[in-house]
Amino acid sequence: MSALSSSLVFLIQTLGGLYIMAVLLRFLLQLVKADFYNPISQAIVKVTSPLLNPLRKVIPGMGGLDLASLTLALILQILLVYVLFMVQGFSAAAIPLPQVLIVSLKELVNELLNIYMFSLIVIAIASWVAPGSYNPGLMLLHQLTEPLSSRIRKVIPPLGGLDFSLMVLVLVIITLKNFVAAL
Repeated sequence: MSALSSSLVFLIQTLGGLYIMAVLLRFLLQLVKADFYNPISQAIVKVTSPLLNPLRKVIPGMGGLDLASLTLALILQILLVYVLFMVQGFSAAAIPLPQVLIVSLKELVNELLNIYMFSLIVIAIASWVAPGSYNPGLMLLHQLTEPLSSRIRKVIPPLGGLDFSLMVLVLVIITLKNFVAAL
């Protein structure tokens, strides 16, 4: 692979991955009913609405789940996989759709786990550096991770002022990431 094509692959992968992450974040923030008026939530809504709103007319939500967001993330991931293969010199017809679908689903699950993993790491570092401070980003991360953290706190309550729920969640996420990678 030439330097130009590897640079193009990196650029496409990065930009495509960031947009897919924004779509997944929009799904997750709606799922946990995060603050819609948070400036970061508003930015995510503005970035994802052009592609998501037309899809919502065709794919309705079900049971509080925004299926249009998940569908858009899957479609974008499939397109990203095809584009990356074509940039590397493969023909689109040579790549079977079932394999692309499996790779795309694996990538989406991995991205969801990464979102939670990095959210937990940022929360842990922020609790050491600036405990009790207000930041719109940290507020969203807390709203995103609190439903999972609170379930773990029911089983393992804070001991001596130390909350081990974040550590347990990180261990669970690492285990899930290893499981998905082994599939």
